[in-house]
Amino acid sequence: MHNDMKTILLVAGTRPEIIKTVPVVIEAQKRNDVKIVYCLTGQHKTMAMEALSIFGVKPDDDLQIMRPNQTLNMICESVFAKLPSVIEHTKPDVVMVQGDTTTAAMTALCAFNMKVTVAHIEAGLRSFNMEAPYPEECNRRLVGVVAKYNLCPTTMARENLRREGVSENTLYVTGNTVVDALRLIQEKHNLDKLDRILPDVKKPFVLITAHRRESFGGGFQNICTAIRECALRYPSFQYIYPVHLNPSVKGPVHEMLGKISNVKLIPPIPYLEILTLIKHCEFVLSDSGGIQEEAPSFGKHCIVMREVTERMESVNLGMSELVGTNVSKILDAIQRTVEGNIKHDTGQNPYGDGHASEKILDILTHHSTIQ
Repeated sequence: MHNDMKTILLVAGTRPEIIKTVPVVIEAQKRNDVKIVYCLTGQHKTMAMEALSIFGVKPDDDLQIMRPNQTLNMICESVFAKLPSVIEHTKPDVVMVQGDTTTAAMTALCAFNMKVTVAHIEAGLRSFNMEAPYPEECNRRLVGVVAKYNLCPTTMARENLRREGVSENTLYVTGNTVVDALRLIQEKHNLDKLDRILPDVKKPFVLITAHRRESFGGGFQNICTAIRECALRYPSFQYIYPVHLNPSVKGPVHEMLGKISNVKLIPPIPYLEILTLIKHCEFVLSDSGGIQEEAPSFGKHCIVMREVTERMESVNLGMSELVGTNVSKILDAIQRTVEGNIKHDTGQNPYGDGHASEKILDILTHHSTIQ
């Protein structure tokens, strides 16, 4: 082992963070100038393990912070209680976080307090609204304040940070590691086994995912009303909706959609099954962040049921459409998609070329001057 071996402590807490950080771990295993210590906080538990098993990667450390009914402040408290000893023990050159979870924000602050360099994967996403997505918009801004390496997925993300006055020599555009993850998954797994997920699935079907905290209450009622209208108006389509376990989601969804024959409400499903559904659906109705990147990666149109999104790149290219939680806007978008047969496979993915992990490690080991 030579002296210029860099140690990176990579910290992740939730399933999306794991999906977007594992490609960096796998890339580092091919190199002899960088070592990654992979630490989970345990903000998600079963979903985290399921994501790791897809890639066959094992964490080096797990802080196991998850507690029943945990609040955001309990997550903060646990990270501050448990992470410093890991940083002391690992003596990393860089602490790396991904995205905009509470885990990411608190890990970055914890490292900053200990004078350790912070690198931020997927830096610079902004909705410009602190209330939506909550608490993510605040979390990612906090990380941006302390990061020495802002690894932006797109040029738009870099511009956001420039406008905030973030120092130019910290800004890099790498692409989004989710595209790397999808490439690795498709090399390893078959995403065509639809009947294994749902024996009675019928094509054409529409995939629905909706669970955002900001939409609870009225917004959610609207989303369900629109789906119901749609299912009745276009009976030749099946509508497949893996329903989040949160009672604020589960309650209204089952009440309003439970009795419609061409709407299939299913329990939450593993990531590989979600990808299989994205790959084979006609289009996606969603309020999730990740799906706005995954749908274009499969060339699928995505109708985004949120008032604001921090992923405008696919919207600007016409690959997704932002409609909010207004019933008639949702219905109108669905009608145009169904009847106009919108197919948005432009062959270009605004979120990257699937080689972000290599660029990230080149930057952190100073082999690269990508700006």
